[in-house]
Amino acid sequence: MKVIYDAVTDTLQILFSGAAVAESDEERAGVVMDYDADGNMVGLEVLNASKRVENPKALEYAVTG
Repeated sequence: MKVIYDAVTDTLQILFSGAAVAESDEERAGVVMDYDADGNMVGLEVLNASKRVENPKALEYAVTG
């Protein structure tokens, strides 16, 4: 998994796999879900991230269990 914040475009991407994107759907305004050719979600994109995410430049990672 990879998380990318682009301050120039104010876009936050969460990539779940390296598979090629075959289809993208804007499920809600400003939230785009990317799918591979088999329909598996491969990424999530948040547009205007600085207005939707508390701090798009910070990342906290935790593993439980």
